[in-house]
Amino acid sequence: MVGELLADRYEVEELVGTGGMSSVYRAHDRLLDRTVALKVMHQHYGSDPEYVERFRREARSVASLSHPNVVTVIDRGEHDGRQFIVFEYVDGENLKQLIQRRGPAPVGTALELAIQIAQALSFAHQQGLVHRDVKPQNVLLNGDGRAKVTDFGIARSLDVKHGMTQTGTVLGTSDYIAPEQAQGRDVDEHTDVYSLGILLYELLTGSVPFSGDNFVAVAMRHINDPPPLIRDARPEVPPRVEAAVLRALAKDPRDRFPSMAAFCAELEQCVAELHGATQVLPGRVPPLPPRTRRRRASAWPVVLVLLALLAAGAIAGYLLLRSHDGTRAGHGRTPPSSALVGNVPLRGLRGYDPYGDNHQEDDAGAHLATDGNPGTYWATEQYYDAPSLDKPGVGLLLDAGRPVQLRQLGFSTATPGFTAEIKAGNDPTNISTVVSPSQVTTNVTYYSIRPGASYRYYVIWITRLGPGHDQAFINEVKAN
Repeated sequence: MVGELLADRYEVEELVGTGGMSSVYRAHDRLLDRTVALKVMHQHYGSDPEYVERFRREARSVASLSHPNVVTVIDRGEHDGRQFIVFEYVDGENLKQLIQRRGPAPVGTALELAIQIAQALSFAHQQGLVHRDVKPQNVLLNGDGRAKVTDFGIARSLDVKHGMTQTGTVLGTSDYIAPEQAQGRDVDEHTDVYSLGILLYELLTGSVPFSGDNFVAVAMRHINDPPPLIRDARPEVPPRVEAAVLRALAKDPRDRFPSMAAFCAELEQCVAELHGATQVLPGRVPPLPPRTRRRRASAWPVVLVLLALLAAGAIAGYLLLRSHDGTRAGHGRTPPSSALVGNVPLRGLRGYDPYGDNHQEDDAGAHLATDGNPGTYWATEQYYDAPSLDKPGVGLLLDAGRPVQLRQLGFSTATPGFTAEIKAGNDPTNISTVVSPSQVTTNVTYYSIRPGASYRYYVIWITRLGPGHDQAFINEVKAN
């Protein structure tokens, strides 16, 4: 199409990109004497009314999004039976090209870019649109370093009655696709939260967490596999940043941030902490709402078969967790490197399970969380509806030996990503006072204990398991 004149106005100058449904050209707008971007639908889709309507809907959708981090729609039209949309021209590379050229971004830069993208997507969600194809290729960078989200080509109305794509249709790019999207289930703003989490993971590490030989292989890993830990590849990434990404990548949408705005708020807090702000409030993101027993999602038959195989392998693996001397070590897991310090001696007493049977939470292994060896651990029982516990929580009961007012309690874990808080009391059978904010754990997590009364007993109270884990481990506990 280079050299053609569309609508007696747009002179096509150069092909700048192509995709499955359309190609993008740089063009000159003769009427207003400016450079624009032309997105032209591939000719073989022009006879399909559904694709034509989807293309037109993109123009209408994005035209309603007036935001500094969203590429602006200027015009829409048709030329020789081919639909086209006219956008502002962003003279710069896309985020994928930047990552390929420069590798992992500085932590502050990665967070700032993710915040800009989150702000754009949050605005779209407020207008009733979910993008569904968030990836670095769809983020353009102008000369000032501002990120601009583009390509709402498969965006869907959050009002399902007016959305085109029905449940069962898989759309998106496999490297960034959310589990529910890969399974053809309903999508909402949590789907964009997941994809932005993948994008931020790639910004921080230079690679996506899941790879494979084909779309299905990668999609299956999104459905089943926990993401590799960011700090294993890049130790200088702050634990709070890694925890935010892991929460965004929860397999169940209900275990992610409750909204894109909440994800954005946590990233802003990460930036404040990175820059040494004096007041950074842990747990600023609203806590996840309580929910009923998790319903098992329907999936393709192949998904069910593979899940069965993976479950069998996982069960066999856990049977090997006990070493020959009866002391559990992190079989198949690298014990978290811990710089934990503490001057209050604590003793692991037993599991604390007031909503269960009190016999399954590894009472015999409680002492391993306070034995000074980060390679051993106390563990919850397995929860096959993970990350749900199907009850308000479960925990590890710790004994300080006498009533003390702790300032801080920290622990290391080889299963980061679970959500926990600290409770305290003086009756080991009734520990009910919450003395810390709830946090998503990293390899090493410290909890600030609220000033108040002195307590002898403390409980690390786990309310939700981490992504990809059906147990939570507590390797070593220290307190001050």
